[in-house]
Amino acid sequence: MSATRFTYLGPEGTFTEAALRTLPEAATRELVPMVSVPAALDAVRNGEAAAALVPIENSVEGGVTATLDELASGEPLTIYREVLLPIAFALLVRPGTKLSEIKTVTGHPVAQPQVRNWLRAHLPDALWESAASNADGARLVQEGRFDAAFAGEFAAATYGLEPLVTEIHDAENAETRFVLVGRPARPAAPTGADKTSVVLWLGDDHPGALLELLQEFAVRGVNLMLIQSRPTGAGIGNYCFAVDAEGHISDRRVGEALMGLKRMCPKVRFLGSYPRAGVAIEDVSPLRRGTSDVEFTEASDWLARAQDGRA
Repeated sequence: MSATRFTYLGPEGTFTEAALRTLPEAATRELVPMVSVPAALDAVRNGEAAAALVPIENSVEGGVTATLDELASGEPLTIYREVLLPIAFALLVRPGTKLSEIKTVTGHPVAQPQVRNWLRAHLPDALWESAASNADGARLVQEGRFDAAFAGEFAAATYGLEPLVTEIHDAENAETRFVLVGRPARPAAPTGADKTSVVLWLGDDHPGALLELLQEFAVRGVNLMLIQSRPTGAGIGNYCFAVDAEGHISDRRVGEALMGLKRMCPKVRFLGSYPRAGVAIEDVSPLRRGTSDVEFTEASDWLARAQDGRA
């Protein structure tokens, strides 16, 4: 395995590369752009890279399905870090292009919902066609295949373009969450401000089936931060659920919730426990009464005494 190589959704100039470069360890690694999320993750699976950074969620459209589906299938991988990056787009064009001359635009499919209103107001007749990434869209503009691309302003110099308009975003404070993914290993020690990600498969479809899964978290005081259904490919109506929960797998409340889910679900895939980006311990909501590790231990000790006739 190449311990010195990180892959990311490329080509050069993507928001993913910008997010990766915020990690201190990126300064000592070879950063290799890949053509797609599956390609970036497969490089980790086959040992060509130690880790990959890929987008997994944005604040406008929710989960990035390509990443969720890749993590739910294939050889297991583990999330070790997350990065939050504020997102604002620039309209990149070849030098000298005027706004009135733009007839075709491109960008990553996830970008379109984040600039839809701007497009409607300023380029209502422009034809949109998706690119593999925002930076790839910039490359296609450089080659003359499109008139403009929505990408990060920082990508302009890489592709010989100029930002005609900057700070484009339909939603204020838009941001994207990225995850650093590697081969499975023991999770890092809990920090007190952690997140645990899993994928759950329903055993059978019946009234209240999803509620039963959610109750495993609720009765133990585990707050859910994301739940998204994804088709399994086994036919209409067959879904798995990607879930992000507050806490670390070593927390008793989280560990017992996962054990409960494992008893109920035909398949549970643990994706990792890792520090929450941008959240300090003092910002974490206090635990509900009865859900701390101390209280779980006291309850376990009480049960042992009762079983021994000492309660």
